[in-house]
Amino acid sequence: MDLFVFRVEAMRKRKAGRKFGRKRGVRRAFLRSLISALLVHGRIKTTEARGKELRSHAERAITMGKQENNLAARRNLRAFLPEIAVRKVINDLAPRFRMRKGGYTRIRKLSTPRKDGAPQVFIELLKE
Repeated sequence: MDLFVFRVEAMRKRKAGRKFGRKRGVRRAFLRSLISALLVHGRIKTTEARGKELRSHAERAITMGKQENNLAARRNLRAFLPEIAVRKVINDLAPRFRMRKGGYTRIRKLSTPRKDGAPQVFIELLKE
């Protein structure tokens, strides 16, 4: 009989992305709604952690939309985003950021609210 019992906990092992205390399916739907809101409206107010996670996904979507006449890129966008966001990326945002190599979004910090103390930010798409 062993006197010492070791508790093994799973290590992250270089896994990227925040979990937000949600399971995989709920987290994907949550990010999908945030990304589509940002792409359609151009600016949203959210918490700092959500904004930082959202930035990489939104910039990847815009970069994918910049690939002209690439059916695979359009299908990849449609697999994750709703149709209105895909049309906005391909028709409006891709031509707007045609000459830009990256960095399509800006995060501006706001004051901390009184509710739960989570830092608030505006994440917005740049003009050009």
